Amino acid sequence: MSRFSRLQIWQAILETGLVPIFYHPDEQVAQEIVRACAAGGARVVEFTNRGDFAPEVFCSLARWVRQELPTVALGAGSVMDAPTAALYLAHGADLVVSPTFERDIARLCNRRQVAYIPGCGTLGEIIHAAEWGAEVVKLFPARVLGPAFIRAVRGPCPWLRLMPTGGIQPTQADIRAWLEAGAVALGIGSELLRRDWVEARDWAAISGAVRQVLGWINQQV
Repeated sequence: MSRFSRLQIWQAILETGLVPIFYHPDEQVAQEIVRACAAGGARVVEFTNRGDFAPEVFCSLARWVRQELPTVALGAGSVMDAPTAALYLAHGADLVVSPTFERDIARLCNRRQVAYIPGCGTLGEIIHAAEWGAEVVKLFPARVLGPAFIRAVRGPCPWLRLMPTGGIQPTQADIRAWLEAGAVALGIGSELLRRDWVEARDWAAISGAVRQVLGWINQQV
C-alpha cells in the first residue's frame, strides 16, 4: 500500500521535475542507488520491473526505503498489466509507471487512489490517459518524439502535463530544450545513473549528477 497520496506524488514530481529510473538485481546495490539519488535531492525514484525476481528485489528495497528514507517515494516501472501492478502495490509501491497506457492498471490505481503514470506516444493516447485520471503522462520514447512534439501538443492542449522519458541526456542543453518545450518533469535512467558508476560503486558520482540535473531544472522553472 502506498505511503503517499497520489496528490503528494504529483506534487513531488512537479516540484522537483526529476524521476531517476533504474533496475539492479542486487538488493544492496539497489539500496545504495536509491540512497545516492535521495542524497542528490530526488524525492521520487522508479525501480523498473525487469529481470528475474524483480518483484522480490523491489519488496526488500521498499521495506528498506520505508525505514531508511521515509520521505522518498519508490515507484514500480515497466509495469505492463494490472496483475503485475497489484503485485507491486502489495509489495509497497508508491506509484505505478507503464511504457503504455493500460485501462486495467488505471482502474486499479484509481480504486486504490495510487498515482499512475502511463506512457504515451500520440496525442490521442495522451488525451485518453488524461480521461482516465492521469495527471502526469510519460512521453515515451522521448528521444524519438523530441521536444517539438511537446510544443506541438501543448499548443491546442496547454493543460496537459508531460514527462518525457527515454533517451533524455543529463546535460544543461538537453534539459533546457525539454523544459522550454513545456515538459513538467523528466524521467532519466541509465544516462543519469550510469552503469560504470554503479559497477564502480561510485555513489558520490550519482548523487552529484542528480544534484546537478536538479540545479539545471531549477534554473528553468
